[in-house]
Amino acid sequence: MTQEPTVSVNDVAAFREAVLRKLTYSVGKDPEHAFDHDWFEAIALATRDHVIDHWMEHTRQSYRGGQKRVYYLSLEFLIGRLLIDSLSNLGILDTARQALAELDVDIERIRALEPDAALGNGGLGRLAACFMESMSTLGIAAHGYGIRYEHGLFRQVIVDGWQHEQTETWLDFGNPWEFERPEVSYLIGFGGHVTAVNENGRQKHFWHWAEGVRSIAYDTPIVGWRGASVNTLRLWRARAEADFHLERFNAGDHIGAFAEGARAESISRVLYPNDSTEAGQELRLRQEYFFVAASLQDLLRRHLKQRGTLDSLPQFASIQLNDTHPAIAVAELMRLLVDVHGYEWERAWELTVGTLSYTNHTLLPEALETWPVGLMERLLPRHMQIIYLINAHHIDSLRARDNHNIELLRSVSLIEEDHGRRVRMGNLAFLGSHSINGVSALHTELMRKTVFRDLYGLYPERINNKTNGITFRRWLYQANPKLTGLVVEALGEAVLDSPESLLRGLEPFAEQAEFRRRFAEQRLENKRVLARLIRERVGVTVDPNALFDVQVKRIHEYKRQLLNLLHTVALYHAIRNDPGAPWVPRVKILAGKAAASYHQAKLIIKLANDIARTVNDDPTVRGLLKVVFLPNYNVSLAEQIIPAADLSEQISTAGLEASGTSNMKFALNGALTIGTLDGANVEMSEQIGLEHMFIFGLTAQQVEARKRAGEYNAEAIAIESPRLNEVLEAIRNGAFSSDDPGRYTGLIDGLKWHDTFFVCADFEAYWQAQLEVEARWRDPARWWRSAVLNTARTGWFSSDRTIRQYAGEIWKVLDDK
Repeated sequence: MTQEPTVSVNDVAAFREAVLRKLTYSVGKDPEHAFDHDWFEAIALATRDHVIDHWMEHTRQSYRGGQKRVYYLSLEFLIGRLLIDSLSNLGILDTARQALAELDVDIERIRALEPDAALGNGGLGRLAACFMESMSTLGIAAHGYGIRYEHGLFRQVIVDGWQHEQTETWLDFGNPWEFERPEVSYLIGFGGHVTAVNENGRQKHFWHWAEGVRSIAYDTPIVGWRGASVNTLRLWRARAEADFHLERFNAGDHIGAFAEGARAESISRVLYPNDSTEAGQELRLRQEYFFVAASLQDLLRRHLKQRGTLDSLPQFASIQLNDTHPAIAVAELMRLLVDVHGYEWERAWELTVGTLSYTNHTLLPEALETWPVGLMERLLPRHMQIIYLINAHHIDSLRARDNHNIELLRSVSLIEEDHGRRVRMGNLAFLGSHSINGVSALHTELMRKTVFRDLYGLYPERINNKTNGITFRRWLYQANPKLTGLVVEALGEAVLDSPESLLRGLEPFAEQAEFRRRFAEQRLENKRVLARLIRERVGVTVDPNALFDVQVKRIHEYKRQLLNLLHTVALYHAIRNDPGAPWVPRVKILAGKAAASYHQAKLIIKLANDIARTVNDDPTVRGLLKVVFLPNYNVSLAEQIIPAADLSEQISTAGLEASGTSNMKFALNGALTIGTLDGANVEMSEQIGLEHMFIFGLTAQQVEARKRAGEYNAEAIAIESPRLNEVLEAIRNGAFSSDDPGRYTGLIDGLKWHDTFFVCADFEAYWQAQLEVEARWRDPARWWRSAVLNTARTGWFSSDRTIRQYAGEIWKVLDDK
């Protein structure tokens, strides 16, 4: 892909010299003795200098212009590798490539050395990263706030088919993109007690915390496309108020002297600690409050310095809560306004609601966090008082409107009484925000009808939809330069700047045989690259000419990797039973991590690997079916898998996937989707056309109707389907687990008795949809026409479009653009 019409010889020479200077004076190596990682660091630092120039200039401009600022609070930011991202967005990738070639340095080899920042788990964190890049591209003055996890999410290792969690060491060689800001530090309190005193007839509360933790800021610049703007991702590291107790150390307690430091630093050690224990739950709550408290103090300091008063906070600041994790921001902002800055309660509440907005990402009850009241009272006693008071005002206001429906009042209360007293963080985020948005049309509608039904009835104007999007700069231009080059050749370079409107211009090319051939050829080249990676990582040889059938995402029962595996076994049986049939050669590719405490998801990973071993070792299949589970799925692996996919598996139980973003990434790269009408699949079917996807299964309405009727009998469905019954019995009886024949007994019995996610109900429809896939694949003209149209019609799913909607309708920062 060419981003610049020409590359100046002077620019190439300047970049080459900049790299050599960094190698010498920052890394301390000469070219003759430099290792690849030395070169990476020198190149990153030279690139960073270009970023800094833009960063400082745009920061000065935003302050001079008095722009309203957006603050994006997220527990996850899956930013991926930044070297190529920064070079590409700055428009100097070709310059750098030529300069390094003159130094006999292969930039493709060097880029692979950069570790993925382990700051997220899946779609939530990747969405936050896409949004940060789009805000920079659109010139919105924004700060991202999160935690600088030392180890982040675990590194997934597969041992004998089982997932094992190992420490992710992404910071072992440092991080050349970040800037430590030791001068930007806030003390965050935990525990203790609250006292109240009367001052001038007004009751004032003082929180005497028992433990103080220091937050230290680390800034990473996020570059927009063509260097349009550069915003800041500020991540917080936790440190003890005092590094260690010298007196205890000198007294011989050499380990205890560091205990306080270890406890404090555990906050920013690992993303999503196992919360199946009380200690794990406490650490998770400490993490959430820690980063919210530091971020709010930071942004209020910035606002006061620029504006002099917090009265204008909603006018010049918008705080977006990315999912329920930062919901404690409602209580913390109230605490800061009332206790620290002296506002009356009513005015503080007005400022809080006017400033905060909340994105809901899930309808799953377990993801709408609740915390035991006892834990909150012990860890955050002042916040628990504030939550009680918010709730009291809320309930009183409803009663004042003659609303005495006890069930309604219980439903919208911030305190759940049914299963032990717990604080409902989703309800807190809803009440404390002026805008609550879903992330796809279907999800938003279901949100109105399910998790926030009663709150929606009271505040119908608050809920709105903002369908998710992805940044094409990473998921097409960088991940798939071959396809990008083909698109640019067809439509001109302007498509790189305006894909939302111009990608549609690709539609007529879907009718041209030569263009379809070239489209298929670039896919084949990407598949060859992935085939080599598969061979290197798991030792399985796959045919790039086979249909690459891909499901890569977090392992969870509602995402139904199990349905995919049942189809895999059914297909395996069919091939063995009828070896002479014209089977389409297929490679099933799966990847994803299961939460460390999620036993069922880890068992599904084991099943995938057991099936893969059995199928791949069976000579009677003759290579017609291969199964691959790629370990340690992350952004960089996704960038290699997605451009090589022919079929995109988006098969969640309808009504449970909020949006999905991998569905958009695959479609953008021309993969055809097999999926349910769930999440953004609904809008994709409207944009792309149902005839260019393979939609199957129960709708969200049908799923809900079956749940209400209570008539669903998975065992009866299995008996009625000989194909499904054969698959279930084979797995249950140890056909894929000869070393432990009973390994999957509980899994299969549970599926028959409590098929919560309607796997059996959708199996036959899924099988039929897969037959349609094979029929389309046998007709290359039809397949590649659909593939081209998938790319052409995915422009609407740009994160730039999504951010424009947030900016215009929620944040009010792009009214004039």
